[in-house]
Amino acid sequence: MAEVVCKTSVLSLGNGINSSNFNQHKRYRPGNVSVRSRSCFYGRRVVVAPSNRAVVVSPRRKALNVQMSIGIAKAQRWWEKGTQPNMRQIEGAQDLVDSLHNAGDKLVVVDFYSPGCGGCRALHPKLCQIAEMNPDVQFLQVNYEEHKSMCYSLNVHVLPFFRFYRGAHGRLCSFSCTNATIKKFKDALAKHSPDRCSLGEPKGLEEKELVALAANKDLAFTYTPRPEQPITPPKEGEIFTAPASTPHTSTYPPLPLPRSLQMKTNDARDKTLVNS
Repeated sequence: MAEVVCKTSVLSLGNGINSSNFNQHKRYRPGNVSVRSRSCFYGRRVVVAPSNRAVVVSPRRKALNVQMSIGIAKAQRWWEKGTQPNMRQIEGAQDLVDSLHNAGDKLVVVDFYSPGCGGCRALHPKLCQIAEMNPDVQFLQVNYEEHKSMCYSLNVHVLPFFRFYRGAHGRLCSFSCTNATIKKFKDALAKHSPDRCSLGEPKGLEEKELVALAANKDLAFTYTPRPEQPITPPKEGEIFTAPASTPHTSTYPPLPLPRSLQMKTNDARDKTLVNS
C-alpha cells in the first residue's frame, strides 16, 4: 500500500530539488532531503518515510529518447535534408531583395516550394545534387506556406517554381518543373551559368514587383520608386539637334502605276518611236 501511495501522491523535495528536475540526476540519494506525502486511504492518513534506496536513471534510455525525438524532427522537415552551403532559406521580402542585390554577377536561383507539395519533396534531392555540383550558383529557397503573401505579390501560384537572376540583367527566366521535367531546369542552368560580367549594379526584382511588395500591408517592406528623368528643354540661343535617323529602305517591290498613267506613258513612247 505504501508503494501505491508513493506513485500517486505529490512529493515535496527540499534543498532546491523539485519534482521537475528530480529525474535529471543519474544517481540521487535522499540523505538529508525530507520527503513528505499525505494521502487519505479509506479514511486513514498514511505517512511515507524516506527511503535510502538510490534512484538510478539509465543513460541509455535517455539517449534513446533523444535520438527518437531528433529522428521525428528530421522526418517532418524534409526541405532541410542534404542542403549545401550555397543553399539558404529566405526570411522575408527584405531578405530576398538584399540577397539578390548582394549576389553581384553570380547566378541566383530562387526556389519556391511548399512543405505539403509532393512534387517539391520529390525534386528536393536532385536540387541538392545540382547545388553540390555548382558551388558558384546561389540557391535561395522560399517557403510558400510561411511567405504566402509575398508569393502572391510576386505572382507565384504554381509549385515548384523557379526564377533565375543575374547582375544587371535582372530576371533571366522563370518556369515550373517537376521531377519528370528536370531537364528544363538543367538546360536553363547550363545556358545561364557561364561566367559573364554585367555593367551596372545588380537589378534583382523588377520595378513593378518592388512596388507590389511595398503596397502589401502584410509585409514589413518599404520601397521608394525611382523618379523618371525629365526631358530638359534647350537653353536660350541653343539649337536643339535631333538624333540622326537612318534612312528607311524598303525591300518590297514598287507598286504598279494606275491604268490611266500607264496609257499616257505608252502613247508618249509610241510618239517617240515614230519621230525617230
